[in-house]
Amino acid sequence: MLVTMIVLSVVLIVVLTAVFKVHPFLSLLAGAFFVGITSGMPLLTVVENVNEGFGGLMKGIGLVIVAGTIIGVILEKSGAAYRMAEVVLRLIGEKRPQLAMSIIGYIVSIPVFCDSGFIILSSLKKALAKRAKVAIASMAVALATGLYATHTLVPPTPGPIAAAGNIGAEGFLGTIILIGLIVAIPAVVVGYLWAVKVGTKISVPEDDEENNGLDYDEIVKSFGQMPSTFKAFLPIVLPIVLIGIGSVAKLTMAESGFRNFLQFLGSPTVALLFGVLAAFLLLPKLNEETLTKWIGEGLKEAAPILLITGAGGAFGKVISNSGVADLIGGMNFDALAGGAFFLLVPFFIAAALKTAQGSSTAALVITSTLVAPLLPAMGIEGAIPLALVVMAVGAGAMTVSHVNDSFFWVVTEFSGMKVTDAYKAQTMATLLQGVTTIVVTMILWMILV
Repeated sequence: MLVTMIVLSVVLIVVLTAVFKVHPFLSLLAGAFFVGITSGMPLLTVVENVNEGFGGLMKGIGLVIVAGTIIGVILEKSGAAYRMAEVVLRLIGEKRPQLAMSIIGYIVSIPVFCDSGFIILSSLKKALAKRAKVAIASMAVALATGLYATHTLVPPTPGPIAAAGNIGAEGFLGTIILIGLIVAIPAVVVGYLWAVKVGTKISVPEDDEENNGLDYDEIVKSFGQMPSTFKAFLPIVLPIVLIGIGSVAKLTMAESGFRNFLQFLGSPTVALLFGVLAAFLLLPKLNEETLTKWIGEGLKEAAPILLITGAGGAFGKVISNSGVADLIGGMNFDALAGGAFFLLVPFFIAAALKTAQGSSTAALVITSTLVAPLLPAMGIEGAIPLALVVMAVGAGAMTVSHVNDSFFWVVTEFSGMKVTDAYKAQTMATLLQGVTTIVVTMILWMILV
């Protein structure tokens, strides 16, 4: 009966978000109260668990999410994202424009939401397509799949951070970032190959126009005075390096004041705040426009993610205290022995949620909440196993993007593709990315765990 109630709570969340268009924050809260009440938990205890779950998750990753969104807004508004794109184009060369767009997406989407990244790079994508004489649709799919891979797999993007927090892996963000960067590469490659194979066969109206006013050099100049390459990449690279140093110090150094200092610098909250300070170097002026409005915009972007993540924490707390942990502890998991096959559980749950309601972040939050009680029973603990669980959830959360996903419409509208063509190109590409990612994740499990 308890398992039935949990399954019904997930169905309730999906129906509320997908059918009645209720915000995921309220849907997750409704699911939390539904599980708590139907499991026989005392009513006041239900409220207590909801509050503790919400606050507990915010304590661990709330500031990290806020700092990450602020960095993303500053990179977008200062022109740093354009600078990163321009550097990649210069390194890769214009003879491989789709590969350049895939790599640009891979880098830009680490701090910047994939929707925003696609929009701000849309003019550059079209101009380069004109210059290289390739189909705009192929460039769009290459950019979209590059953005999508790191969006669902690599912190400090909020979805993977939330998943890490829900399964108790927020202390291993350095490992999750490293493995996420590695696992995202095959996903990007598959997206690139699909863009070249299928995207080049899709024609959009702008392909037939002789000159749409899109000149690559003029587009780059229109971005204005862009920051230096060093300043553009620093807000992304610095936090990753600090988190990495902290993780290495924890594993290799004896207890000392210096090790504690390195771990302080490498704690995700401090590392991301240093990233914010590095992003301040990108501000054209230190005035109300940048220090108040730009930062305020970052806070506005963070708010719904914080609420969804916190509600997911509340949902998870109620589930974990409903008695399901004891129930799971008595189950026989021999069929999943070996661990790698267990990764299919979060993958299929996340894929079902993503396909049903459209939001990758919501799929990451809900799935990680549901599988968290399973992990101790399976003996899954430690940095690498938990990081690979996050990858499995992320793989499902990218499978698939279609008409109920806002990113699908961003790609469709800004590329000029018909919906039927977008299904062939974008939706199929995300399916292949998800399947590739879970296969790679399972292989890594067999090698590393």
